[in-house]
Amino acid sequence: MTLPFNPPERADWFIRDRFGMFIHWGLYALGARHEWLMNFEEIDPSTYYKYFQHYDPDLYNPREWAETARRAGMRYAVITAKHHEGFCNWDSQLTDYKVTNTPYGKDVLQEWVTAFREAGLKIGFYYSLIDWHHPDFTIDSMHALRNHPDALEMNKIRDMNRYRAYLHGQVRELLTGFGKIDLIWFDFSYPERAWHDGTPGKDHNDWDSENLLKMVRELQPEILVNNRLDLPLGAADFYTPEQYQPESWPTIQGQRVMWELCQTFSGSWGYYRDEQTWKSPDQLIKMLINTVACGGNLLMNVGPTARGTFDKRATAALEVYHEWLRLHGRAIYNCTQSDFTPPPGCRYTQNGKRLYLHIFSWPFQEINLPGLAGKVEYAQFLNDASEILLAAPHHITLVGEEAPEVEAGTLTLTLPVQKPDVQVPVIELYLK
Repeated sequence: MTLPFNPPERADWFIRDRFGMFIHWGLYALGARHEWLMNFEEIDPSTYYKYFQHYDPDLYNPREWAETARRAGMRYAVITAKHHEGFCNWDSQLTDYKVTNTPYGKDVLQEWVTAFREAGLKIGFYYSLIDWHHPDFTIDSMHALRNHPDALEMNKIRDMNRYRAYLHGQVRELLTGFGKIDLIWFDFSYPERAWHDGTPGKDHNDWDSENLLKMVRELQPEILVNNRLDLPLGAADFYTPEQYQPESWPTIQGQRVMWELCQTFSGSWGYYRDEQTWKSPDQLIKMLINTVACGGNLLMNVGPTARGTFDKRATAALEVYHEWLRLHGRAIYNCTQSDFTPPPGCRYTQNGKRLYLHIFSWPFQEINLPGLAGKVEYAQFLNDASEILLAAPHHITLVGEEAPEVEAGTLTLTLPVQKPDVQVPVIELYLK
C-alpha cells in the first residue's frame, strides 16, 4: 500500500514551479573536460592550482543568466557554491581557496543571488560535502589522491574533526550571508564505497549530518533540504534521482516522496568542450513531461564556460524549453500525476479539473481515452486553443472483418491527420 503524499506547506512553491535550473560552475570549466576531472585524472591539488591562478570569467553577467532561465520557463535555480574540487564561489572567511583570490576577484555568488532574486527566481545553493582540496579531508575511495603511493601516510595527519568544523562553518556562512535561501542541495554520502584498505566511504557520521541539518533548520526554517546527508526517511524534504528517468512516482518504505530529477543537457555537469552526447529537443521536452507526470520536478543543468557564458548548445537547448513552455506551461506548472491511465504513447498531467493529454506518438484521426466517457465537458489543443471534438468510437471495417473492441467507458477524441507544429502536442481536457 502506498501512503498518501503530504508535503509541508513550505514546499508549496516547489510543487507549483516544477522546473528549475542547475548551474555547475567552478575551476573545472577551464579544464573543459568534465567537472570530475580532478578525480578522473587523479590530479593533486598543487597541479590543479593552475586553474585557480587563471580563473577570470570576465564575461560573467548573472542578469543575462537569470533572464535566460526565466525565458526557458524555469522558476528556480540552484548554483554550486562549492563542488568536490573544494573551490568556493563566494568570499568565505574560512579559506583562501575562493573566487575573491582569483584574477576575477569578485564574489560570484553574491552577484548571482542578487540577479536571480531580482528576476523573481527562487534561490538554491549546491554545497559539496566532499572536498579533494582541503588538507584535513581524509583520502578514501572517491578522493583524487586515492592511488597516491603515500596516501595512507598522508591520512595520518588529516583530521576529519577539523574538516567537519570547516564544513559546518561554511554552511553557516551560506545560510547567514545571502538573505533568505529557498533550497540547499548537499552532495553526497557514499558509505558503501570502500577503499582498497577496507576503509568505508563517508556517511552521516563524517559530516555530523544530524547536527548539520539541525543548524540548517534553525538558520533557515523555510528552506528545503535534499536527501544526500545519509539520514533516515523523513529527515530530507525531497529526493534526488540523477541521470535516469523514473517511470513511476518514487516511493521509500511505501511512502510517496517529494522528488526532483536532476539531469544534464549532455553527459557532464560542468562545461565539457568536446562532448557530443547532447540530448535532442524531443528528449528534452519528454523528460520534463515524464517527470511531472510522475509527480516530480525537473532540475536541468547548465555548465557555463570559464569566461562566464552559456555554451551555444546549452542556449539552444534552453530555447527548446522556451518555445514549448510558452504554449504549454499550464500543463506543467502546478500540475502533478493523474489518477487516470493514459492511452499508449501518451502521458497525463493534471491540475484540479484540468487534465492534460501529452501525445508522444501521433495517432491517425482519433484517440481513445479509457475511463473518461461522460467525464469531459470540453477539449482543445493547448497550443492554439482550437476545439477537439468528442465522439463515439467508430471504426471502418472491411466485409468479413470484426470491428476492434473498445473498452466500456472510453472517450474518443477526433484528431486532425496532421500533427500540430509543436514538439509534443497537448490536449487540454476540462473535466465535469
